[in-house]
Amino acid sequence: MSVATDVSPPAEELPERPARPDRSWSIVPLLTRLHFYAGILVAPLLAVAAVTGLLFAFSPQLDSLVYDRELHAAQAGPGLPKPLSEQVAAAIAAHPDGTLATVIPAAAPDATTRVVFSVPELGEKQHTVFVDPYTGEVRGRLTTWAGETPLMTWLDDLHRNLHLDAVGRAYSETAASWLWVLVLGGLILWCNRQWRRRAETRRVRGRTEATLLYDLNAAKGVRRTRSLHAATGVWLVVGLLFLSATGLTWSRWAGGNFSAALEQMDARRPALATSLTGGAAPAGTAHHSEAPTAAAGDPAQIDAVLRIALANGISAPMEISPPAEAGLAWSVVENDNVWPVHFDKIAVDPGTGTVAHRTDYADWPLLAKLSALGVQAHMGYLFGLANQLLLAALAIGLLCVITWGYRMWWQRRPTRAGRRALAGPPPARGAWRRLRLPLLIAGVLVTAAIGWALPAFGVTLLAFLLLDVVVAAVRRVRRKPPVPTSPAPAGA
Repeated sequence: MSVATDVSPPAEELPERPARPDRSWSIVPLLTRLHFYAGILVAPLLAVAAVTGLLFAFSPQLDSLVYDRELHAAQAGPGLPKPLSEQVAAAIAAHPDGTLATVIPAAAPDATTRVVFSVPELGEKQHTVFVDPYTGEVRGRLTTWAGETPLMTWLDDLHRNLHLDAVGRAYSETAASWLWVLVLGGLILWCNRQWRRRAETRRVRGRTEATLLYDLNAAKGVRRTRSLHAATGVWLVVGLLFLSATGLTWSRWAGGNFSAALEQMDARRPALATSLTGGAAPAGTAHHSEAPTAAAGDPAQIDAVLRIALANGISAPMEISPPAEAGLAWSVVENDNVWPVHFDKIAVDPGTGTVAHRTDYADWPLLAKLSALGVQAHMGYLFGLANQLLLAALAIGLLCVITWGYRMWWQRRPTRAGRRALAGPPPARGAWRRLRLPLLIAGVLVTAAIGWALPAFGVTLLAFLLLDVVVAAVRRVRRKPPVPTSPAPAGA
C-alpha cells in the first residue's frame, strides 16, 4: 500500500498573482508609445515629403532658369504689345494641329503670352506655345499640365506620388494623415514634461525657467538631443498642422471626404454659367484651372473679350477660354494667387458685348475661401517669396526634428556587455490597459471616427497595432524558459 504524498509547495512559496494596474486618467503613457512607433515608422515618409516639398516650393525660380526663353520676352517692354488676336494667330500658325483651349495674356512687362492647345493624344496634358507679345515671335512650345511647365509638373508629381501614380499617392496621404497626430502628441508630451519640470523647479529653486528655449544646460547625450527635438517641434507646431490640414484637403481618400463635407454644407465655389440660354455650368473641383479644357470659337473675337473683361474689373493674370461649342460664352478667369488674391470669373458674349454671368471671390462661402487660400499657401504662392521661405524653414525644421528623433532612439540603446543593441527599447506595452474605462471607450470611438475620415491613418494604425502584437508574441516565445525534463529512473 502506497502512501500518498503532497507535492504542493508550501503556502509561502506559492507565486503571487500580479497586481492589477491602477486605472488612470492620464494618456501620457499611451501617447508616448504611439509617438515613438509612429515617429519611427512614418518619419521616413515625412522626410521624403519635406524634401520634395522644399524642391517644389522653389519651382518658379527653377522655371525661370530652365525655361528662360519660353517664359520671357526678348526685350522687356520695347513698345506697345501687339493685339492679343495677332499673338494667338502666330501661335496657331506654329501649332496648327491643336485645338485652342486657353489664352493667358502676359501678366508682366517681361513675360510672354501663353497660348494653350488641347491635343487628344496627350490626355490631361496640353501643348503651350509661348509668344513674345511685342514682336509676335513664337519663343517655344512645351508640354504642360494645368498650366505647369514640364519641370514643375515633374516636381509636383514627385511630391504628390513619387511618380508612382495612384499607388504613390498613398505615401503623401499617409504622411499628411500622421503629421498632425505626431505634432499634437509631441506637444502634449512636451507640455507634460515642462509642467513636471516647473513643479520640480518651484520645490528646489523657488522659480520657473523658460520653456520655449533650448535647454543648453542639459547634459550631453539623449537629454541634449531631446531638448533640440522637442523645442524645435514646438516652434513648428502651427506651421506643421497647417501643412497637414491643407495637404489632406486634396488628397485621394481624405480629400474625397472633405469634398463631400463641403457639398453637404453647401460650401463649394460658385460655378460660372457659360450657357447663353440660361443654363449653368457644372461645379468644378480642380485646384489649378477652372477654365474649359476644349474650345471651338473664333480667335479673332479675343480682343473684344479682353476689352470687356478689363472694363469689368478683371485683371491679369487671367485665363481666357473660347466656348467649347455653339451657344456658350467665352470665360475669363482671374488667377492671381499672390495676396491679395483675385479669383473673379465672368462669362462674356462678344457678339453683344455683354457679360452673361459673373462670380466674384467675395461671394464665395467662407470654407471655400479658406480652402483656396490654404492650397495656395501650401504650394508657396500666396505671399510670394515670403511664403516660399516660410515653407523652406518648415521643411528644414521638420528634417531636423526627424533626425534628432532617430538620434534619441540610437542614444538610448543598451551599451552594457551582454545587453548591446542597435537602438533603444520602445516604451512599455499595455498603456491602454491602465486607462479609466470611460476614457478608453471615448478614445476608441474618437479614433474610429478619425480613421473613417482619414482612411490612410486608420489603415496604417491597424497595421501598427498588428505589428506590435506580432512583435510582442515573438518576444514572449523567445523569452519563454525551456520546460525542464525529469531525469530518467534508475535502471530504465
